Amino acid sequence: MGHREDLLAGAKRCLLEKGWSRTTARDIVAASGANLASIGYHYGSKDALMREALFAAMSDWADEVQASLTNDTTAGATLAERFESGWSRAVELFGKHQAMWRAQLEAVMQAEHDPALREAFDRAQPEARQGLVGLFHGIDEREVDEETSRVLGSFYMTLVSGMVLQQAINPGGTPDAQDLIEAMRRVLGGPTAAGRP
Repeated sequence: MGHREDLLAGAKRCLLEKGWSRTTARDIVAASGANLASIGYHYGSKDALMREALFAAMSDWADEVQASLTNDTTAGATLAERFESGWSRAVELFGKHQAMWRAQLEAVMQAEHDPALREAFDRAQPEARQGLVGLFHGIDEREVDEETSRVLGSFYMTLVSGMVLQQAINPGGTPDAQDLIEAMRRVLGGPTAAGRP
């Protein structure tokens, strides 16, 4: 690997070990084996490198969820069954990637004061919504139209964001897929598993 790749790998490692706010440029240099000047040369700034490292780590999570769902045996299943299967896998992988999600929470809280970070999150939103629909519906994300992405993708993103917050505060208290499906039934007024509102 070259210095650019080494820096990105080092920044991802620091992000997961130290978090967003506590990672310094010197930490990244120590983790990557590169020199301090190479951060500016390859990325322009430590903040730009950290943004790239965060989104690379988030992409790693999405790839792992995608790989997990690719081996899914729910072909021909109902949407609720696919949601249950997909959400169960996503929750399992939330636990495995808690450090990344905590770093993302830190970054989101900094976005209000960092226009470049806010813009990076904003640019990632449409692709993230499409990707989530693709994951939970078992389809290629390129097949997800704009309206479906806006409605369902935003719903899934809201669930994921809520899960991230709950995992950070109380990992054992997060709802499982069956709880979420039951909640949706109750909200929509349909028949519930327990026969109650």
